[in-house]
Amino acid sequence: MICSSFGFAQNQKPDSLHYLALGDSYTAGRYVDRSQSFPYQLAAKLNSKHIATAQPVLIAQNGWRTDELINGIKQQTDNARYDLVTLLIGVNNQYQKKDIETYRKEFAEILNSAIFLAKGNQKHVFVLSIPDWGVTPFANGRNRENIAAEIDAYNAINKEVTKAAGANYINITELSRAASDDKEYVTTDNLHPSAKMYKWWVDRLYSRVAASLK
Repeated sequence: MICSSFGFAQNQKPDSLHYLALGDSYTAGRYVDRSQSFPYQLAAKLNSKHIATAQPVLIAQNGWRTDELINGIKQQTDNARYDLVTLLIGVNNQYQKKDIETYRKEFAEILNSAIFLAKGNQKHVFVLSIPDWGVTPFANGRNRENIAAEIDAYNAINKEVTKAAGANYINITELSRAASDDKEYVTTDNLHPSAKMYKWWVDRLYSRVAASLK
């Protein structure tokens, strides 16, 4: 299922913040109601704090690697620019054993695109680290230490590139590890984040976003 859309949401107020979420299934949400995915929870929390925010625009699809997200961004058919951009990508590169240096190159390209789409303001771009799927029940019987080490290597790259660009970096990997095998934090597939886990992410993300928008 394609979980991407382009352009601004209909019926939004003209003074609302425009929010773009870039990523894969972690951004699109799997086996949760769309309103419970982290981009929608973030928009809802911003609105609840009197920061008028339109419904998020998603360029995100289950299974996407960095190269596929690059293609998704290129398919954007309008000239929309955004006040806020989140980016979370890389788990499928790791899962599919893709070259990690290719990830570095492609992640940097995506981040540059994210900054461009954020009207050139890197302070309005928020990169989330890759969660550790190795702690979920889905990973039972797999080499969890190896998965963790690979996730850490990918996150070292996206953190380095993000910091060099002057964008914001939010560590949510430690939140995924804190939940460990607790099934309340995953959906029915025992892998993807539940609404409860997404709320953890949003609680951490919101404070950074709100501070940058002042």
